[in-house]
Amino acid sequence: MMSTDSSDRGVSRRGFLAATAAVASGAVTAEHGKRPNIVMMMTDDQRADAMSCAGHAILRTPNMDRIAREGLRFRNAFVTNSLCAPSRATLLTGVYSHTHGVTDNKDRAIRPGLPILPEMLRAVGYEVAFCGKSHISGALRDRKWDYYFGFKGQGRYHAPMIAEGADGKDERHEGYMDDVVTDHAVAWLKRKHDKPFCLFLWFKAPHRSWVRAPRHADLFKDARVPVPHTWNDDKLGWPGKPLAFVKADNKFGNAPDVQSFEKVIKDYCSTLTAVDENVGKVLTALKETGALDDTAILYTSDNGFFLGEWHLYDKRLMHEPSIRVPCLIRYPKRIQPGTVSDAMVLNVDIAPTVLELAGAPRPSHLHGRSTVPLFAGKPTPWRKDWFYEYFEYPAVHSVRKHRGIRTDRYKLIHYYETPEEWELYDLLSDPGEERNLAADRTYEGLKRRLQGRIRQLMAETKYREPAT
Repeated sequence: MMSTDSSDRGVSRRGFLAATAAVASGAVTAEHGKRPNIVMMMTDDQRADAMSCAGHAILRTPNMDRIAREGLRFRNAFVTNSLCAPSRATLLTGVYSHTHGVTDNKDRAIRPGLPILPEMLRAVGYEVAFCGKSHISGALRDRKWDYYFGFKGQGRYHAPMIAEGADGKDERHEGYMDDVVTDHAVAWLKRKHDKPFCLFLWFKAPHRSWVRAPRHADLFKDARVPVPHTWNDDKLGWPGKPLAFVKADNKFGNAPDVQSFEKVIKDYCSTLTAVDENVGKVLTALKETGALDDTAILYTSDNGFFLGEWHLYDKRLMHEPSIRVPCLIRYPKRIQPGTVSDAMVLNVDIAPTVLELAGAPRPSHLHGRSTVPLFAGKPTPWRKDWFYEYFEYPAVHSVRKHRGIRTDRYKLIHYYETPEEWELYDLLSDPGEERNLAADRTYEGLKRRLQGRIRQLMAETKYREPAT
């Protein structure tokens, strides 16, 4: 059972905040001077290729594309646990879900005593706001914010119930959820700020069920949607896949709102069109206030999403559509326009990246690395592999617990509870993960090496199996 005592992790929320407060007046980067404002936008379930700058077949996202064009796009960004609440808590804490305690979507709180990113920023003199969907227990209303406009749980797309102020009352707001949330965020951005600010703007879309904004009712009406070539693998019994994959209940046809492939794709893309329009509102507001080029703008998602691959939807599994996310950063004082990186970056890296930009000290307990050294777009020593974990079972979609490792070429997935099962892929020759090599004796040596590396990464992150 995982301890809730922060002392065994070498971190104390109170101790860290006291230490960072001591540097608040002088927290600037000597090389680059003035600390940037920070705007962190995050979607819910947006896969990495769901942007036109990433080559999507029908979706057009000019404002996301602008961030990529004027900044940095990471082409290999991943999450360490492809599930909403655990991933969001990882972004906020900079540690794996087995450490921060939010291991599933069952309304778990971040482990007491663990500092979160907005608190670290406030401790060094930032004004901090949260707008939108937290999906964290208590909707982050137990934390201190200079401005708060958020909702509990999943919320609803139309006429949402939202509270203004962490101690405010949930009230009905007419309009489309992400429009309403963005309009309040923009109004806050346009206020006079005497300190550098950080805005967390976390959208509801494109979370299921995919409800369009009324203005997009006919969007993509005549578009042709390409079907993944593994769409019919269900008729073949998902060749090569273990029973843990085959028996997972995340297949098209198992829910009333996930029947038609074409409808799901077009509705999903329509909700992202509304997100992109709201990203544009933020960029316009920053320009109008003269803060655009003084602001580091980060854009990402809490996890990826299957959209028909192997007849699947949802996330959770360690396959590429599920674990890959968009990751864009625009900050012209540090990043040249059009920079692209193929380094494997993780959601656990976001907190240390933001802290370095803010001139704040990096707590020693963080599992991630700052991506700032990658901003120049030059070869930089970086991680060669990383560790994945998933715990929510038994639960909705029946995806069994598993862990694994991904390198720049190979992926090993271990369903570690009885009956144990494995998946092994050579991503260089098989990027679609169609040929499971786990039972091939030719790869026994590789499999053993990857197993050993999983154990090393678990030790490095002080892994403990969470209590269910």
